[in-house]
Amino acid sequence: MMRATKDDILVESERILSIMSTDELSQVQSERIIQDSLENFPLYVTEAILKSRKSYADQIGVAEWSDEGAIFRDTKGEEYIDCLGGYGVYLLGHRHPRVIQAVERQLHRQALHSQELIDPLRGYLSKLVAMITPGDLQHSYMVNAGTEANEMALKLARLATGKTWFISTEKGFHGKTMGSLSATGKGLYRTPYLPLVPGFQHVPYGDAEAVKSAIRQLELTGESVAGVIVEPIQGEGGVNIPPDSYLPALREICDQHGCLLIVDEIQTGMGRTGTIFASDYVGVTPDIMTLGKAFGGGVMPIACMVTQHKWWGKMEDNPFILGSSTFGGNPLCAAAAIATIHTVVEEDVPAIAGEKGSYFLHGLRRLRESYPTAMLEARGRGLLMGMEFRNHDTGYQIAKSLFNEHILVGGTLNNAQVIRIEPPYSISYEQIDQVLDALDRALRGAGT
Repeated sequence: MMRATKDDILVESERILSIMSTDELSQVQSERIIQDSLENFPLYVTEAILKSRKSYADQIGVAEWSDEGAIFRDTKGEEYIDCLGGYGVYLLGHRHPRVIQAVERQLHRQALHSQELIDPLRGYLSKLVAMITPGDLQHSYMVNAGTEANEMALKLARLATGKTWFISTEKGFHGKTMGSLSATGKGLYRTPYLPLVPGFQHVPYGDAEAVKSAIRQLELTGESVAGVIVEPIQGEGGVNIPPDSYLPALREICDQHGCLLIVDEIQTGMGRTGTIFASDYVGVTPDIMTLGKAFGGGVMPIACMVTQHKWWGKMEDNPFILGSSTFGGNPLCAAAAIATIHTVVEEDVPAIAGEKGSYFLHGLRRLRESYPTAMLEARGRGLLMGMEFRNHDTGYQIAKSLFNEHILVGGTLNNAQVIRIEPPYSISYEQIDQVLDALDRALRGAGT
């Protein structure tokens, strides 16, 4: 494509800005947005993303345009119950008023920082992170996305210990940048980029003895282990919940071998599973914890790594040795995260998530009893739940049926055999009942 003329650029950008500034779309505008999207993605993004959306079929699409609470609306004003929750982003719901207010006020004062003067909000946010995290976690490094937080965690573990190898888990998901992808335990994501960062060994999830054995084998052959990276509940891997003894055992193993326990709370953190952090459920303090997704309150993208003071030594000598994120911890995102922490604590979001999650999971398990040949299991903790079906095709059919009833759910690891349910804490009991009723009809319609 040849570079456009100045006049053409101005005409097109003005047209787009005009659409963006419209409070209520007309039918013509709505249809034009859909048509624009169907043309723009294949030409300027990638058609594969377009085709992966449940809303896309036979050259017809549904585009989201506005949202609030536990619902979002398409360009025609149709409402959808959000049980996908942005894969964990929308724990506080869509556009939580307190988070929006904090961001708007900060936007009118300062959006980004100069990179040279002291930026106070990053300090305030880091203090609050230290206050809500377990044990003596203290120092935070702010970044933009969960995969960056895990990159920082892996780099810090090597710096702090002087050791090399990492133990991670099968089906684990820690991101798709090169270091995080090396820790991720899914061949579909890894294979195109092999060889990845060396020094990662994957073991079965939930098996502490496998971790101990892997470390022992590496040490016997002269290698050293910098850390064990693990999710307290695997989200992307299929909502897999380990035995209660798992994290405490990993804590003990890491202490015995002088390696760091890195707990990835990017999807489970901020209250989704019924405690502020899923690792709180078993009372384990990691050496490093990573946060993301819901950390920005569903309004701004922000993630962080938080660690104990004793592992921070080389950062005192060179504060930029881990990295120097241009946008990490910027005032707008920090404002959102500060408001998020306040909301999570003041409204007791973990307790609400636990109560509504128990109600939801009970309903899912009743349906599992009614349709045992289709739904093999319903499992979860708080508002992180999974339905396992007999195969991918059944799960995909169920997800499509729910979408046709304006309910959004999502698969795991590019597969629909396990369907995730991660609604906002603001979902009402009436909306939960709507979802369960629709799921009942979908299962009945699937010929089960």
